[in-house]
Amino acid sequence: MYLLLIAVPIAIYAIYVYNSLVRSRQMTEEAWSGIDVQLKRRADLIPNLIETVKGYASHERETLEKVVELRNRAQALPAGDIAGRAQAEGMLSQALGRLLAVAEAYPDLKANQNFTELQQTLETVEGEIQMSRRYYNGAARDMNVKVDSFPSNLIARSFGFVKAGYFEVAEADRAVPTVKF
Repeated sequence: MYLLLIAVPIAIYAIYVYNSLVRSRQMTEEAWSGIDVQLKRRADLIPNLIETVKGYASHERETLEKVVELRNRAQALPAGDIAGRAQAEGMLSQALGRLLAVAEAYPDLKANQNFTELQQTLETVEGEIQMSRRYYNGAARDMNVKVDSFPSNLIARSFGFVKAGYFEVAEADRAVPTVKF
């Protein structure tokens, strides 16, 4: 009888913790999906941006090719490789910054309505990527706290729950791009 009085609350608590871990894992996966959608939107904008810039700045071939190469590299990474994806996307962001800086040197290009619209859309998507990244990192933090905290870590280990990686921007990617003419 006493054993039942002890076992039932422990079982109920274990079920609660397990469900909480499942909820956190789902929130983390949903948050990553949000980042993935925004990164795909940005990747889809890049070819149009490149084609528009090509017409005005054909001698900036190296910058254009670098952006295309980094876009393709980022798209080729598996969705689960968060650290690799963060690094690749950071390098792509830097290259896009250089591309937009190059565009500043061409007044006709800056006045082109198509380029202006693409640039504004890209800036909007970049902002949405940052918001999605913050949301994902918050969900990953919550998951990691539950996986590491006692006594939920006992249940997490028993059922194979693991810590989520953060989508971080590397220090090198935080630097303002430099462009030389």
